[in-house]
Amino acid sequence: MVLKAVLFDFNGVIIKDESIHRELIDELLLAENLPPQGKEFWQISVGRSDRVCIKKLLELRGRFVTDEYLDKLIAKKAIAYQQRMSQVATLPIYTEVVQFIQQMYDRGYKLAIVTGAIRSEVELVLQQCGIARYFETIVSGDEIEQSKPDPEGYLLAVDRLNKLDSDLNLLPSECLAIEDTFAGLEAVKAAGIQAVAIAHTYPFHMLQRRANWTIDRFADLEFDRVTKFFESTDSRI
Repeated sequence: MVLKAVLFDFNGVIIKDESIHRELIDELLLAENLPPQGKEFWQISVGRSDRVCIKKLLELRGRFVTDEYLDKLIAKKAIAYQQRMSQVATLPIYTEVVQFIQQMYDRGYKLAIVTGAIRSEVELVLQQCGIARYFETIVSGDEIEQSKPDPEGYLLAVDRLNKLDSDLNLLPSECLAIEDTFAGLEAVKAAGIQAVAIAHTYPFHMLQRRANWTIDRFADLEFDRVTKFFESTDSRI
């Protein structure tokens, strides 16, 4: 078996914007005359799609909304996100991520993003960073039914990559995914994909047993060892 594709989470892996999302969701809650998030941010919001976390936060506050109204809240947050990003002097991209993505692309791997963020937010950042061209496909939170830790997004990414290249014959076991949250890592494992946990959001020791490899930063990933692991692993496993 060989490694054919590298799949990236977005928030917390490519861009350091979790605090921005927290602020924007809190603003939505306050506009609804509801209290902002406390510790539930880590339990409900981190690693999950806007739809799932906003709906859950509203329900916990006794507010049940229609899908149409939820769509309006998500759209409102998306506009606020774009406005916030247009005001920052430098996008809060993680150190080394652009170089790492370029290296993976140059090695010939298929690259994709699997995220709970909505497509407009992802495309905005990728375009501004000049890395949009490296990714074959984006699976965003506004086009899947189930949020992480469900594996739907990762399985859809594999399916799309196969449709884009009929000769690829990609299996989940031939992919490597990079995640920073518990929910994301659960989704990766459930999809049958090998996982790299990067300690951007949680400490190293909290991630170590949840992934095949755990790193503090991209430069720490010993990629030769990773590729040798794939070469020594039976694709039927």
